[in-house]
Amino acid sequence: MIMKNLRVTLIGFLCLSNGMTAIAQQPIESLNKLLRDINGSLRLSVKEFNGTNLLSEQLFNKDLLQTKTGNWSMQFKASPVSGHPEVMDVSTSFRLNSGTAKASAVSVSFDFSKWNPENYVLVPASVYNGNRYRAIGNSYNPQYPKDMYYNPSVPLTISNNPRLAIEPNKASLIELTTGNVATPAMCFFSKKEQKGFIVLTQQMTKLGSNGLTIAENAAKDSCSFTISAPAVRKMATGFGDFHLSGDKAPDWKSGDEVALSFKVYVFNASSIPDLLKKFMLVRKELSGLNHPRNILPMSKLFELATDICRGNFVEVPAGSYYKPENNKNFQLGWVSGMMNTYPMLALNDQKERDRVIAELDFVVNKLQGKSGYFYGGIRASGEIIPEKMSPDFKPVQVMVRKNADALLWLIKHMQLLKAQGYGKSIKPEWENAAKKLAAAFAHTWNKDGEFGQYVAPETGEIAVYNSTAGAIVPAGLAMASDYFKNKEWLKVAQDAAKFYYHRDVEKQGLTGGHCGDISQDADAESTYGFLESLMALYYYTGQKEWLNKAEVQAALGATWTFSYDPVFPANSEIGKLNSNMAGAVWASIQNKHAAPGICTASGDYVFKLFRATGNQLYADLIGDIQHAHAEAVNMPEHLTTNNLIGSSMERIQLSDAEGKGSIGNFINTRNSWTETNGMLMALEIPGIYVNMDRKKLYVFDHVKAQILSSDKSGITIELTNSTGYDANVSVMAETEKQRIKPLSYTAFLGWPKVKVKTGETIKLKINPAKGIVFIEQFKVL
Repeated sequence: MIMKNLRVTLIGFLCLSNGMTAIAQQPIESLNKLLRDINGSLRLSVKEFNGTNLLSEQLFNKDLLQTKTGNWSMQFKASPVSGHPEVMDVSTSFRLNSGTAKASAVSVSFDFSKWNPENYVLVPASVYNGNRYRAIGNSYNPQYPKDMYYNPSVPLTISNNPRLAIEPNKASLIELTTGNVATPAMCFFSKKEQKGFIVLTQQMTKLGSNGLTIAENAAKDSCSFTISAPAVRKMATGFGDFHLSGDKAPDWKSGDEVALSFKVYVFNASSIPDLLKKFMLVRKELSGLNHPRNILPMSKLFELATDICRGNFVEVPAGSYYKPENNKNFQLGWVSGMMNTYPMLALNDQKERDRVIAELDFVVNKLQGKSGYFYGGIRASGEIIPEKMSPDFKPVQVMVRKNADALLWLIKHMQLLKAQGYGKSIKPEWENAAKKLAAAFAHTWNKDGEFGQYVAPETGEIAVYNSTAGAIVPAGLAMASDYFKNKEWLKVAQDAAKFYYHRDVEKQGLTGGHCGDISQDADAESTYGFLESLMALYYYTGQKEWLNKAEVQAALGATWTFSYDPVFPANSEIGKLNSNMAGAVWASIQNKHAAPGICTASGDYVFKLFRATGNQLYADLIGDIQHAHAEAVNMPEHLTTNNLIGSSMERIQLSDAEGKGSIGNFINTRNSWTETNGMLMALEIPGIYVNMDRKKLYVFDHVKAQILSSDKSGITIELTNSTGYDANVSVMAETEKQRIKPLSYTAFLGWPKVKVKTGETIKLKINPAKGIVFIEQFKVL
C-alpha cells in the first residue's frame, strides 16, 4: 500500500514533465524561477482519501480545479524579499467554491528532478542526512545484532525511524507532521549543484497540524517535498517503530477554505555546514519572535532544585551518593550521576562539600576498571550494571559517553575546589583516577583512531565502534591536559575533534549515538556535547579554528531546539498552562519528544560562543532553552510533574509518537537530569550580561532590565522582577578587551548578585574597576 501511495504521490511530478499542468500565473512562475536553480518546480493539488489510503490527487490548472463533486479555486501569492533574491514569501489559499469534497486535504509540493541520493536531507529533530542508514529492530532501544560487536567497519546503524532507502531500486516515503519537528521546515543541500533549499511553514491551520512528506522514486532521480493541510499519514512514527496514524482528512462543504504560508530559500552553499548556518539564521523568520515568559527566577530554581538534591543523598551498601534517578541505583554521567554534585559543591556548604567528597570517593573506588575506563552504573547492593550487552560477548561494556562525562566532571570538580580555596581537599586518588581515564582515552585513540560507542572497562577494548559517542572526550582531554600539564592529551583532543567534525558534521550533517537508550541515531546530546568540546579547545588554545567549528555545531544544535512557541491542545496540561516552549530540546530521532534543557549540561558553552562572537543568535538560543526549562518546573501555581515543588521531568510532547492523547501532557514523575541542568543553568549562565563598551545588555534571568544612562562613572540599569518569587540575579559586566579572553569554567564565582524582591523595581550602577564589578543598588519608589 505504501508503494501505491508513493506512486500516486509522484503522479503530479510526472505530469509536470509532460506539460499537463502549465500554470501561467505570474507568482507561481516567479517561484518556479527560483526553484529552477535546483531543478525544482511547484505542484498544487487536492487529495482525496479513504481513511488514510490515497484515492486520487487532482492538480490545479492555473487557479481553478474542477472535480466530480465540486469546484475549487486557489489564490497564490509569492513575493521576493527586498534585498534578498534567494528568498520568497509565499501564501496559498484553497477554497471549495461549490459542491462537496469528502475526506480531502490540500497540498503544496516542491518536485525536484535530476535528484541525487547523495543530497543531504534535513527535517529538524527528525531526519538527518535522510536517515539513510541501516536500521534495526522494531521497538524502543533495540538490541544490537552480533555483527555490531568488535567490528571496526560496522556501518552507522539507527533504530526503525522514518528514512530514505539505502537499498537500490527502492522507493522511499517519509510521512511526518509538524508535531514531529523542532522547526516546521524541510531542507536539503546539493553538493553537485552547490545549492541549498529550505522551506519554512506554519505548524498548523484550522484543520490541524500540517503534514510534511518526502517521497523519492525507486530510481532515486526524483524527489518531492510536500506540505499538506492537514497531515494524513498511513503510519505514524513511534519510539523506534510505527503504528497506524489514525489521521483523518476532513469533509469540505461549499465555502470552506484554508491557507498555507511559507518562506522558500534557494541559496548558494558549498557544504553541509553552509546549510546549517543558513538554517540557524532563518529558522524564526516565518514564525517571528517567540515570547519567553518570566515565571521563575534562576535563583529560586537553584534553591528548590538543590533542596531536592539534598534530600536524595543515600548511604547504601554500594557507597554514598546523591541519587541520579528515582531509585537508589547509581548511573555515572549521562543522567546526572557525578554531575548533580557540582552545583551542590558550588553551594560552599560544609555538609554538602563532605557529601560531594564522599561521592567522588565512591566513584573512584568502586567504578574504575583495570583499563582506566569506568563502569557506567552500580546497583545499591553493589552489583555492576552492564550496558548494551549481547549475551554472545563479554566482558561487561559501558557507554563511552559516560566516561567522557566522568573525565570532564571530575576535572571540573577539582577546578572548583581550587577556585573556592579548598584545593587541599582534592585527594591523590581522584587525580590518579583522572590520569588513568585520560590515558585510557589517549591509548584508544592512538590504537583505533576513534573512541567508539561502547568499551570494556577491564580490557579497554572498543566493543562497539562508530557514532559520535566520544563527543565530549576532547573537552575532557583538553581540561586534563591543562590540569596535569600533559601536552600529548591536548594533541589527542585536537586530532579527535577534527576527526569527528570532518566525518560526522561536515560529511554527514549529524552527530549521534550519545544516549544510553538509542542505537547510533542522531541525537541532540552529542550535538551539544561536541559543542562543549569545541569551545573547550578554543579556551585552551585560543585558536579561531575551534570557534568557527563551534558556530557550525551551534547551528546543528539549533535544529534540535524548538525555534517557536508551538500550539498544544487547549485541554492538554501544557495547553492549560499556556506554556511557551520555544527552547525545549528534542532528544533523538528515535525518542520523539522534546525535553527541558540539554542532557546533561547548562549549555554555558553556547553563552561563551555568544560572548566570543557577539552574535545574539547564540544568546537567544541559550535564553530560549533556559526559559523553556522553567515552563516544565513543578510550582504551586504551575503544576507539571505533580511531584516535589521544584522538580521537573523530561517529556515535552508535541508528537503523537506515544498516541494522540499524549500530545501536550507531562508525565507524572521527576528526572534528576532535568533538575540538574536547571541548577547548572542557574549557576553557569549569568542572569544579566552587560557589555560596557557597546552599552548593551542581554537578560537570561526571569527579570526585565534596561539601560537608563551611561557616563564615565558607569552604566545605570533598571531591573524589574514581575515574578511571584524574590530573585537574586547574577550580573556579569565586562569591556570589549575583557570579552576577548575566553571565559574560565569557574568564572561564575566572581559574578556579583543583586537581590530584587517580587514586584520590585530597582536601579543599579555598574562600574568595572580593576576587573571587579561594583554595584550600587537602591529601591525605586
